[in-house]
Amino acid sequence: MSKKKPNGNGIVYSTDPNFRPEEEPVPQESLGPRLQRLKVRLDTKQRAGKAVTLVEGWVGPDTELEELGRQLKTHCGTGGSVKDGLIIIQGDQRDKIAAWLVGKGFTSTRRL
Repeated sequence: MSKKKPNGNGIVYSTDPNFRPEEEPVPQESLGPRLQRLKVRLDTKQRAGKAVTLVEGWVGPDTELEELGRQLKTHCGTGGSVKDGLIIIQGDQRDKIAAWLVGKGFTSTRRL
């Protein structure tokens, strides 16, 4: 049987008079599709010459970014991933992704 801690940080007592417990991070709110400034570009660096399409510039929670990445992969019919705030789609899919994003209301989308 495990002991229940009264709070999640596990600190019982501190002798430091300036000690302040860490505050919970405030969840980041997502901008609407019209306010998102997404950039769609082609990249081949450090990928053994293989071309990938990057979608960058997302402002909002990572869960919504992962959902957008999943929808883009399904639309393009290719693989990809979501890492470090970037959506990575295999192949040169810039035109297809930019058109899909504009159709979904992301009007500030730039194709580089």
